[in-house]
Formats: sequence, structure tokens, C-alpha cells
Amino acid sequence: MDSTTIYYLIAALLILVGLLGTVLPVLPGIPLMFAGMLLAAWAGSFQAIGAPALIVLAMLTLVSVAVDFWATAHGARRVGASRMAMWGAAIGTLVGLLFGLPGLLFGPFIGALAGELAHHRSLHPHRVGHATKVGAGTWVGLLLGTALKLALAFAMLGLFALAWWL
Repeated sequence: MDSTTIYYLIAALLILVGLLGTVLPVLPGIPLMFAGMLLAAWAGSFQAIGAPALIVLAMLTLVSVAVDFWATAHGARRVGASRMAMWGAAIGTLVGLLFGLPGLLFGPFIGALAGELAHHRSLHPHRVGHATKVGAGTWVGLLLGTALKLALAFAMLGLFALAWWL
């Protein structure tokens, strides 16, 4: 197996892992995809994928990073989340990874809820209701961010394939 084939295999692996990373928050999904696409372009001596396509792919990568931060913060901010709730959502997401799909779905919500309750240090029914609202808002923000990142990931794959075959 020659070195070019190895580079293409590594590039394909980076793209696949990156695609998984768009839904698994612990992986930098779209940046990994871009790294794989850049490696594939380099392995092909930039003949199939040139500078214009790479610039657009790089811009989409930067947009995805901004979307990731914006969607989570926007969802949490809209419902008045504390900084502890946002940390709780991040920790809940990481812990949730250990429990598969149910953990990914409920981990951020439970983490944000726990963080908000810890912030207020009170189990008063009003505080619990607010914390639940914060957990749900943070979860919706994460879900929105994931949907937007998936859309960007598939747009990047389409652009890459189009540039490769044209």
C-alpha cells in the first residue's frame, strides 16, 4: 500500500469520526472533518480539491464552531441559566456519554438542572420549577446546535464531493 492510499484512508477516517463528532459533543466534529478533507486535498496534490473549495470549507468550519457556542448559550440564556447551569450541562453531557443514547439525551438536561439548583442552593418549588425550565432550555439549545452542525457537516460533504468529481 503506497503512502497516498494511507493518507486517503486516514482522511476518510477523520471525516467519519468528525461526522460522529457532530452528534457526540466530546469530539470536535466539523474541525475533524475539515482536517480529513484538507488531508485528502493534500494527498491529491490539490488537483481535485483546490484553494477555493478549501476556503469555503474552512469558513463553514469556523461557522460551525460559532454555532456550537451560540446555540448552547442562547438556549440557556433565554431561560435565565446561571453559569453553574451551563457547567452542569457540559458535565452532564460528558457523563451522559457513558450511558449511550439515553445519557446523551438526558445528561445535559440533568446537568443543567443540577447546576441551577446548586447555584440557588434551594429546593423551594419555585426554584425547582425555574431549574427545570433552565434544564429544558439548555437541552433545546444543544439540540438546535446539533441540528445546525449536522446541516453544516452535510453541506461540507456535498461541497467536498462536488469539488472532487467536477
